[in-house]
Amino acid sequence: MPKPAIAVILAGGEGERLSILSSVRAKPAVPFGGKYRIIDFTLSNCVNSGIYNVLVLTQYNPRSLNDHIGVGRPWDLDRSNGGVRMLQPYIKRGRVAEWYGGTADAVLQNFNVIDRGGDTILVLAGDHIYKMDYQPFIAAHRRKRADVTIAVRRVPIAEASRMGVLALDDQDRVVEWQEKPKQPRSDLASMGVYVFSKRALARWLSEDRRDFGGDVVPAMLDGGARVFGYRFDGYWQDVGTIQSFWEANLALLDDNPELDLYDKEWLIHTKSEERAPAKVGPTAQVHRSLISHGCVINGTVVNSVLSPGVRVDVGAVVRDSIVMFDTVIRSGAVVDRAILDKEVVVGQGAIVGDGPDFDTPNKQEPGRLNTGITVVGKQSVVPRGTRIGRNVRVGEKVRSTDFGARIVRSGGTVERRARAAEPSAPDLLAAGD
Repeated sequence: MPKPAIAVILAGGEGERLSILSSVRAKPAVPFGGKYRIIDFTLSNCVNSGIYNVLVLTQYNPRSLNDHIGVGRPWDLDRSNGGVRMLQPYIKRGRVAEWYGGTADAVLQNFNVIDRGGDTILVLAGDHIYKMDYQPFIAAHRRKRADVTIAVRRVPIAEASRMGVLALDDQDRVVEWQEKPKQPRSDLASMGVYVFSKRALARWLSEDRRDFGGDVVPAMLDGGARVFGYRFDGYWQDVGTIQSFWEANLALLDDNPELDLYDKEWLIHTKSEERAPAKVGPTAQVHRSLISHGCVINGTVVNSVLSPGVRVDVGAVVRDSIVMFDTVIRSGAVVDRAILDKEVVVGQGAIVGDGPDFDTPNKQEPGRLNTGITVVGKQSVVPRGTRIGRNVRVGEKVRSTDFGARIVRSGGTVERRARAAEPSAPDLLAAGD
């Protein structure tokens, strides 16, 4: 009987296209769906598939990821035999300290740990939203005696240029591979999810092959290795851009969403603080929204996703938005088509997402904020009466004094100014009643 597989989750990505949401945390640690983090879906896939030996490779801004996963108790991964282990780059004697040079390099640098596991290695991206039973995937890999099996799915051809694109023969063997082609010849794309035999992984990893898609897979194909595809037709989203992140969150509000968070047969586990139940007051109106525990709603919430501890005061309106942990929307404020990070305060009568101009891109991030979504960074304060347009970036820890005017036009940016010391408590309350 083969030994159980070991899972290696690549969780060190910076996720630059998520703008300020990933400026203070790794992309896998970005909140999603109210109470979850992106990496919860990959971790839950592992334990729901009966895989309890998990390595998480971190690099960029790992603190929130380390705090979230801890010893792995929410996923039943706090085990003396197997369980979850967090690994990060380290200095080796006689060598200059280096960051991981790519996905394959991250695995290579930790191969001494991986080598202690089973003969089958799952290499998983920690920054995708999907539900997948890995056991049929592993079974197909073993049945075909593959060196590597790549999970693949059909994607819109417009999205294929940022993925590995491939062609399969009638036995599902990979016969053609294009890594992030400008003109894709296929809509069949790699999900960034692999099963390797340990012997093949050890053979094909090397210091000059930095990435799986760009280096390792092409080398294996050129060298005659047994490279197969595994077709997956379930829910899967990259959520690598502000627009796709916003769309995937709001898609959870559909009557029959593709991603069913209420499926008791495939629970998504997460670290969850003890909080009081959500409270909807007598002046509240809530329509088609996800309201997490600890929320206090006295205003109007429409088509939005609220994380734990969010407060919406009397007369405030939240519409088509994602509001993260412990953010406060003061009375009379409006939040429209926006993403507010954790612990933001929106002052009385302020508007975040103002006006009909959805088309003026952000001047600093024109390729990331260009679909009308305004993003406010962690622990920022929007002063009372301020009007913020579309495609605006408000950096993290911005204070009232950082706003040069009460109107921030579409495409604008507000950043935290250099200051000698942190603001006093009264400034933090400047947006309050």
